[in-house]
Amino acid sequence: MAGFGHGPAHPVEVEDPRVASRNARQGMRLFLFYLAFYAGFVGLNAFAPKQMESTPLFGVNLAILYGCGLIVAAMILALIYCWQCRSDQTLPPAKS
Repeated sequence: MAGFGHGPAHPVEVEDPRVASRNARQGMRLFLFYLAFYAGFVGLNAFAPKQMESTPLFGVNLAILYGCGLIVAAMILALIYCWQCRSDQTLPPAKS
């Protein structure tokens, strides 16, 4: 059977270590921001459950609003991360 002895479909991607390091730092910053937001949610549930039962907006309780906020925040942070990682052409030249 012909055609099964081919190599990889795509060439191996070469990554600049400075770009990878920069993207990792940015990802960690965004993760820590989200972690603080999530810790607030867990803290409210653990230490102020009555507060989570309140209905501050449109008759929806705070637990549902906060949970939806967590989902929306995760999506926004993912978009921010993608945008920041695409702007890697603006790295300063490497110090020698």
